[in-house]
Amino acid sequence: MNSTDTIRVACLGAGYFSRFHFDGWRRIERTEIVGVANREIGKARDTGLPAFATLEEMLSATRPDLLDIITPPETHLEAIRTALSAGCVRTIICQKPFCRSLEEARQATDLAEAAGVDLVIHENFRFQPWYRVMREAIAEGLVGDVLQLTFRLRTGDGQGPAAYLDRQPYFQTMPRLLIHETGVHWIDTFRFLLGEPEAVYADLRRLNPVIRGEDAGYIIFDYPGGVRALFDGNRLLDHSSDSGRTTFGEALLEGTRGTLTLDGDGRVLMRTFGTRDAHELLAPRDWPGFAGDCVHALMQHVVKGVLDGTPLENRARDYLKVIATEQAVYEASRTGCKIREFIRA
Repeated sequence: MNSTDTIRVACLGAGYFSRFHFDGWRRIERTEIVGVANREIGKARDTGLPAFATLEEMLSATRPDLLDIITPPETHLEAIRTALSAGCVRTIICQKPFCRSLEEARQATDLAEAAGVDLVIHENFRFQPWYRVMREAIAEGLVGDVLQLTFRLRTGDGQGPAAYLDRQPYFQTMPRLLIHETGVHWIDTFRFLLGEPEAVYADLRRLNPVIRGEDAGYIIFDYPGGVRALFDGNRLLDHSSDSGRTTFGEALLEGTRGTLTLDGDGRVLMRTFGTRDAHELLAPRDWPGFAGDCVHALMQHVVKGVLDGTPLENRARDYLKVIATEQAVYEASRTGCKIREFIRA
């Protein structure tokens, strides 16, 4: 494809989060949504887009260039197989968590690579504007040598017997919640900011007895040169913000020349070492879409990669390292030991 082409996009899934995908695609000039498939076809029809009951039917009728998979992990491998067999799809974006296991994710990745199809994982938090600004500040040397990064997740939606029921009720029955569903975003974001970890230690726990999985805990990541990162997650507690679902918490990135602070409204402040005053690198604003419009930003990134040939982030082969790290986190919590040998994706 060339820069003047339009990408024909088909979407699989019309559940809760799909609204952010449809909105994102509609706001990109060089794309056209040609169909939505959902097993409850009424939900697909409610989008106002061409609706289909099955993926096979949609692929046959629309012949899309790109398939956006917005369904749960248990559907991913078969959906990727089906898309590859259709012969028209050249790019696939797949929601996270990616497949049900590292083994399934490897299989899906191998199949896509063998078919010459780009498989990108919809891991969107690294595309939030505040993390892009923080990475630029690191690259420009504003903070000097990074020594420590901390993120405090405080969603405030996990208290009581009705926790999560208003938006994502399946959270109550997930055997692994805090890290597998939510904390994995920061496994990838920390990689984006600091590179690959060398070891992890974790202490995970369940505080709300009505849910099945863990809802609070700590992860310590070791990076080369003595750099450390701490993920401090607690879904029962909140943070200071107008909307708890903008940043989902607060961050502190500390270096030898200065400190970056991210607040709950998406503001990034820079304080130079040895001073008290901070200046604003990113002002808060009323972002469209989801969490700093990161869904739209990821989609724009993929469109530029497909049409303009720019390098793609979040390729499935690279994302396997995120899944391997997640597995190491659960193993570290189970054993009470720091895990060092885990990047085997």
